[in-house]
Amino acid sequence: MALHELAGKPAPRSFLVNVPRLVSAYYTVAPDPKEPAQRVAFGTSGHRGSSLRASFNEAHILATSQALVEHRRARGITGPLFMGMDTHALSEPALATALEVFAAHGVEVRIQAGLRYTPTPAISHAILTWNRGRKTDLADGVVVTPSHNPPDDGGFKYNPPDGGPAGTDVTKAVEARANTILEGGLRDVKRVSFAKAMGAATTAEHDFVGPYVADLANVVDMEAVAGAKLRIGIDPLGGASVDYWGPIAERYRIVLDIVNPVVDPTFAFMTLDRDGKIRMDCSSPYAMAGLIGLKDRFDVAFGNDVDTDRHGIVTPTAGLMNPNHYLSVAIAYLFRHRPDWRADAAVGKTLVSSSMIDRVAKDLGRRLAEVPVGFKWFVDGLVDGSFGFGGEESAGASFLRKDGTVWTTDKDGILLDLLACEIRAVTGRDPGELYEELEGRFGSPAYERIDAPATREQKAALGKLSPEAVRTDSLAGETIVARLTKAPANGAPIGGLKVVTESGWFAARPSGTEDVYKLYAESFKGRDHLKRIQDEAREIVAAALRG
Repeated sequence: MALHELAGKPAPRSFLVNVPRLVSAYYTVAPDPKEPAQRVAFGTSGHRGSSLRASFNEAHILATSQALVEHRRARGITGPLFMGMDTHALSEPALATALEVFAAHGVEVRIQAGLRYTPTPAISHAILTWNRGRKTDLADGVVVTPSHNPPDDGGFKYNPPDGGPAGTDVTKAVEARANTILEGGLRDVKRVSFAKAMGAATTAEHDFVGPYVADLANVVDMEAVAGAKLRIGIDPLGGASVDYWGPIAERYRIVLDIVNPVVDPTFAFMTLDRDGKIRMDCSSPYAMAGLIGLKDRFDVAFGNDVDTDRHGIVTPTAGLMNPNHYLSVAIAYLFRHRPDWRADAAVGKTLVSSSMIDRVAKDLGRRLAEVPVGFKWFVDGLVDGSFGFGGEESAGASFLRKDGTVWTTDKDGILLDLLACEIRAVTGRDPGELYEELEGRFGSPAYERIDAPATREQKAALGKLSPEAVRTDSLAGETIVARLTKAPANGAPIGGLKVVTESGWFAARPSGTEDVYKLYAESFKGRDHLKRIQDEAREIVAAALRG
């Protein structure tokens, strides 16, 4: 994809979303369930879309909320439903719609006091805190967020009682029922007015901030962070973490400089992403250009996406760290500084994350657990302590408390931000320096993700390939040592193909929303070798799809 001429530059006013029109369309546009793009569709992070495209409208949320009520009833989930929203313009209307349905059915709902914003990890933390030691009356949750997506998008995500992203067994059932409700003209939806919902005995305000902030000391060495008197910079990118940093600074007596405290549903303060869109992606150097420009003012700085489940770490030595690089440093540090974790606690990574993590895990003497894309695959391991860490190449991760018990089962950007501070405080070096040390020991990988054209039929075929579809024995001059269509850690289908050699690999997965497949590739032999892997990967995938 060509770099947009305005990438990394402030968003012109002509690029800003018309918020009144966006919210009006949420209530006035009626989606056509016969159109695939206008149906409820749960991906790895819930249902997402835009009211302007008839893919995220009141009808979608009414149908999905009704389907969730029925799901909870069928599963016997009777505890409170913790619900939060981010700062996207469509999040508050969607939260209001969902409340109308939940209240009509007598579901106990807990929302942040003052209708303020709630990060995804705070919802996971609240669910797990409530459910600890319980066998019945379990809680679950909903996060109204499209994560880092552009300002005209909305999102609706369900977290079951394990606190993590819902698995496909749940999302497919909820999706199917919601679409049936849509097709039936919403006749099966039961709702009350918003005023009645807010006044209902089953709707209560909840303090998500205080318990989460107080508990951070049990997972991060906040005393070390405070004692080091670090210069810390933060850009919440206008997202849900904005109400959390003040209480964190006050409780732990650390000095934080929030360089951008603004909440604005147009996100007018953003610099444009690589493709010229406003996207609050804390792993993008273009979206994070403002904070990167201030890197020399701070010992460590960071940003988060809008629902705060992702992290972007900025250091004086490295600027914005590649997410794979920071995950490698975090793993190398944590497994040497958490003596109370289980001796067999594994390093969890998605199969499209860097093989630097493999080399770090081997050096640590820890089992590597390679799972399909999606944080849901780390949930069980984090719950029982058999995974010390779970991380994705897209800058999302979580890890265990100091005592080896579960912290969150969803990605936690605040946690990974504060870990960077702990690393700097304890080691005296920033994470960028520590990654250079890892490269000196294990090699310097070149990693890239690109998109390649694919029809809907080709994408479907790619998701069903068998290892035998790869008919060559070599890739970029090296012998192929693995052909994977299932994840090594759990045997779950990866929805694509991964081919591995001693010094490199590629993985191909179909996009859920565009006519492309995602091609991930990495080489420990440099950029030229990476290019060879990418070129041959396209040929291998094309040949496999031809049959």
